[in-house]
Amino acid sequence: MFAAYEVYGKAYQVNADQDRLNAQLDQQWAAGPTPDGKSAAPAEPLPGQAVARLYIPKLDKKWVVVEGVDPDDIKLAPGHYPDSQMPDEVGNFAIAGHRMPSIFWDLDKLKNGDTIVLETQTDWYVYSVKKNFITLPTQVSVVSSNPENPGQKATAKMLTLTTCNPKWDNYERLIVWAEQTKAQPHSAGKPPEVQ
Repeated sequence: MFAAYEVYGKAYQVNADQDRLNAQLDQQWAAGPTPDGKSAAPAEPLPGQAVARLYIPKLDKKWVVVEGVDPDDIKLAPGHYPDSQMPDEVGNFAIAGHRMPSIFWDLDKLKNGDTIVLETQTDWYVYSVKKNFITLPTQVSVVSSNPENPGQKATAKMLTLTTCNPKWDNYERLIVWAEQTKAQPHSAGKPPEVQ
């Protein structure tokens, strides 16, 4: 019964919350960008507020990403580490998600060269997976602005996904690093990677 709840009950909750977050994000983005082309959203999103959409085509998955990684923030959605960069900034847009079937369950299937896409109010950002590895929860430098060389100035536009490992436990962390390969405005349509 517990296993069935974990798979189907939580999936129902995640899907319902994702529907709510998608509606929130659509409403926020419908306000349109400001005259200078910037997002109309606040510069610093509030905890739990929708900030972007994350697509992993290989896994046929899409989620709204919220701001924050506290347990309440990421209960039903992946969350952006508040101290990490935003999409298209030099540095690392880092995201945490639970290792449950409806969120980052199959993250271990991502391999070098696989595509991850972020959508913001104005743009699409395409990333290519560089590395998928296991580490300890204490290795917090994996979400630093330059995760491969912590302490040094970032030079690339990175994306990091973090989740618990192994499945059904949390004594390790599964990390996926990806690097931005292209960006395109919404006006150019969806990138072929998410068609």
